[in-house]
Amino acid sequence: MTVKINADTSDGLKFVSDTSGTVDIQSNGTTKFTVGSTIDIQGNELVLDADADTSIHSSVDDQIDFKCGGTDRLSVNGSGHCTYTFDASTGSGIVINDTNSSSSSLNIQFFKRNSSEVGKIVTTNSSTSYSTSSDYRLKENVSYTWDATTRLKQLKPARFNFKVDADKTVDGFIAHEVSSIVPEAITGEKDGEEMQGIDQSKLVPLLVKTIQELEARIAALES
Repeated sequence: MTVKINADTSDGLKFVSDTSGTVDIQSNGTTKFTVGSTIDIQGNELVLDADADTSIHSSVDDQIDFKCGGTDRLSVNGSGHCTYTFDASTGSGIVINDTNSSSSSLNIQFFKRNSSEVGKIVTTNSSTSYSTSSDYRLKENVSYTWDATTRLKQLKPARFNFKVDADKTVDGFIAHEVSSIVPEAITGEKDGEEMQGIDQSKLVPLLVKTIQELEARIAALES
C-alpha cells in the first residue's frame, strides 16, 4: 500500500507499506525513515528539538555524533573510541554522581586491559582514591635490596613554564630525562608522534627508598 502526501501527484513524499509489517517514509523515491520491529533512519541525523541544534547524527562512516546546542559534544566511532568536548569555564565536565550513602569505600570506575583489572577509582563520603594494580599475587621476583640513592641523584628536577601557559612557572621534570631512570613513569618516545607524558607518582618508591637509605646512614653516624 502506498499513500502520497503532496500538493500534486508527484512522489515527493509518500508512505509505503508492504506485507512484511514495515512502513517506509520516502522522499522523491528514497526511503528516509523505516518503522518495523526497529526504527531505521536512512539519512544521517535525528533532530531532537525545535531549532534543530540538538541531534544524533552520523555524518562520518562508522561514527555517531551527539550534538547539543549546535556543537558536537560526544562522538563514538566503530572502534569504541569516544571524544567528549566541553568548555570547563561554563560548568562541570564529566560528573560521576554516586547516590549511595554508605560510609564504606565504593568502586566508582574500573579500568581493564584484556579483561584484567589494572586500576580503579574508589570513593568514600569524603575522599577519592585512584588505585593501580598492586596485589602481591600479581608480582614475582620481588627484591627489597637495591640502590635508590644513586638513581635518585640522576634525576634532574627543573623549573619551567609550558609554552601555552607562559606566565605560570612550575616544578617538574623533562620526560625523556626521566625515562632511563624510572621508565615506568614515562609514556611515549622522545621526538615521537605523540607528546611524552609523566606520572610523577611512579617516583614515590624511589624517594621512599632513598629516605630509608639516608636514615640508615644518619643512624650509623650518630651511633
